[in-house]
Amino acid sequence: MKHPHKRALIAATLAACVWPTLGMAQSFPSKTLTIVVPFPAGGGPDVAARVLAEKLAPKLGQAVVVENKPGAGALLGAGTVARATPDGHTLLLTPNTLAISPHVLAASAVGNLDVQKDLVPVVAPATTPLALVAHPTLSVKNLAELSALARTKVDMTYGSPGNGSPMHFAGEMFKKSTSLNLLHVPYRGVAPSLNAALAGEVQLLFVALGGALPHIKAGKLVPLAVVEDERSALLPQVPTATEQGVKGVEVAAWYGVFAPAGTPAAAITRLNMEINEALKLPDVRERFTGAGLEVLGGTPARLADFVKADHQRYGSLARELKIRAD
Repeated sequence: MKHPHKRALIAATLAACVWPTLGMAQSFPSKTLTIVVPFPAGGGPDVAARVLAEKLAPKLGQAVVVENKPGAGALLGAGTVARATPDGHTLLLTPNTLAISPHVLAASAVGNLDVQKDLVPVVAPATTPLALVAHPTLSVKNLAELSALARTKVDMTYGSPGNGSPMHFAGEMFKKSTSLNLLHVPYRGVAPSLNAALAGEVQLLFVALGGALPHIKAGKLVPLAVVEDERSALLPQVPTATEQGVKGVEVAAWYGVFAPAGTPAAAITRLNMEINEALKLPDVRERFTGAGLEVLGGTPARLADFVKADHQRYGSLARELKIRAD
């Protein structure tokens, strides 16, 4: 039998070890939280951030504001968060452009930021399916019809939100797989590329369904294929490129929430729990769907796996396809 004084000493030691974690869990958050979105207001990431901010505020007992800091392919906003005080009050909500940009931007734009070391994952709240759409005047409804038409024309163009974007990668992978001669026309953002496709400035567009879905439903754009590994619940009738015989064009686009490296585990755990709970709410799911987003959620480890996989994959593809950003 252990001596009672020894038992008291052990209990006191354990309490001293556990108390900082418990204290952090009880005191977080202690002030306004900021969610930095590294893209302009109005896009899919901005919509997701504002929906989550609205739901998190009452759960956390603090205001949650969204700050847009576009630039450098998500790295400007990411750098701001990486340099913030690591206390859980400054977060980043970004698409997987974060894992791609370091491979396609000049070293001067990337700076000293290491997206895998300077940021810690919290949760992946959503994915946004990518699709290839066509202007109605092209009069094609699937990839077979597009291929037949493209082989008779020498001036076929496809648009994307910019050099080095996931959509640009999808376009170049599509060209490689089909051997079609398509000219890439980059725009500065999703909205300009969508406007160009709607106006017929480009005949084809690789785009996230988030922005294109209303125009598809209105018949202003024709969906030819989903460029993911399975069909999207948002457009279940549209087959994937693989189903249509075009392989190697799977480009998943996820959104992730990150905190600065060094953020206490208790804060990460609380944020992960509250965001996952918010994602279960019917109105959140409805608003995400309306913005072309599919609810995801899960553990920080799941998001970490996404980052690692995309960082490796797009690094290899950028070298193979010789893709560079502006």
